Amino acid sequence: MLIDDHALLREVMREALDMEPDMTVVGDAATGAEGILQCKTEQPDVVLLDVNIPDGSVTEAVHAIRSISPHSRVLIVGMRDDPVLVRQLLECGVRGYLNKSVSRIDLVSSIRAVCADDIRTVLHISAEALTSIASASNDPDMLTKRELEVLTLVSKAMSNRQISRRLAIAEGTVKRHLGTIFSKLGARSRLEAVNKAISIGLIPRVG
Repeated sequence: MLIDDHALLREVMREALDMEPDMTVVGDAATGAEGILQCKTEQPDVVLLDVNIPDGSVTEAVHAIRSISPHSRVLIVGMRDDPVLVRQLLECGVRGYLNKSVSRIDLVSSIRAVCADDIRTVLHISAEALTSIASASNDPDMLTKRELEVLTLVSKAMSNRQISRRLAIAEGTVKRHLGTIFSKLGARSRLEAVNKAISIGLIPRVG
């Protein structure tokens, strides 16, 4: 699904993606409202969403899409890659941010990457923005409220399925949160993430 107010860009992306044997563009829209309605009907695997949609907040559009089509992977496309905005969008659950200068090959590979891996995030942005995001991600204080909730339940030996039921979110969303938590804490396993979080006082020790 393509959501962008530039008709020419939508046409170019549609032609490029329809050339791929494993991809089909099921719809395109010029506004967030129209795109959200189409997502509800089509339930697309991937949504390419313009960061500057003309009829509302991009974060609100992301939340709406993920609410009515929870299995859709949302990839943001935009001309500017402000690190604060990119971090905010990642915290909303988008699976990647692509600068509009990205090549067709990188666009296609990014779509395939997020479809093949439930926790992978793709970023095609400037080196400066990427460095800023990485620095912030290494700060444990940057764990979001939801990430802390997930990690606390992990510390209680709950499985991803149990956590998804407790928090009323998709199991794939739990996996994505865990991937982000591991990255921020520099952990390689659930146990290591829990131990690091306890040691610095982010979550309470169980028992």
